[in-house]
Amino acid sequence: MNCSREALLLYAVTDRKWLAPGERLADKVSEAIDGGATFVQLREKHFDRDAFVAEARELKALCATRNVPFVVNDDVSIAMECGADGVHVGQSDMEAHDVRALIGDRMILGVSAQTVEQAVAAEKCGADYLGVGAVFPTGSKDDADAVSLDTLRAICAAVSIPVVAIGGITLENLPSLSGTGICGVAVISAIFAQEDIRAASSALAAESRMVVRSLDR
Repeated sequence: MNCSREALLLYAVTDRKWLAPGERLADKVSEAIDGGATFVQLREKHFDRDAFVAEARELKALCATRNVPFVVNDDVSIAMECGADGVHVGQSDMEAHDVRALIGDRMILGVSAQTVEQAVAAEKCGADYLGVGAVFPTGSKDDADAVSLDTLRAICAAVSIPVVAIGGITLENLPSLSGTGICGVAVISAIFAQEDIRAASSALAAESRMVVRSLDR
């Protein structure tokens, strides 16, 4: 599956806490893709394994029909079992080189990084892309360390793999990431907490495209 810079333009990270009773996560992800989401990560912290695998398989099938890369957060075994395109791990999860050894060369490996040193090490261990943040305060991850825009720029300059900014990103603050060197943004509530998910994704994708192109101006 493609993990090009273009595929990472608008990276949607799921969060089922925004679902109303009776709503299905797959339907909300479909709306996000309709609006312009180009990459999907399934993030579940409180599901039992069977429910997690079932949901992962459903989202994988959906994303496959739309030609959108699909990765699982943290759980390498579930990513492999459901046939996900890849897995994303943080600094406190399994070591990147161990993950690469398990998943082989065909699956996408994303790694979170907060420093230049972590970013360079992740690339050497086989990461295909980096998720860097939190670039703004966020309520989605209470233990997320802040990453300054200067550090974000330094990370983008230090590695050759794509970098996605994450953490507290909204349509309003997204323009301040212009010129950093990122290839896209990863968002949770800016998509899934919105009343009109399709419209929110469309606006974010358009703004992210402007930000990414800012280096070429």
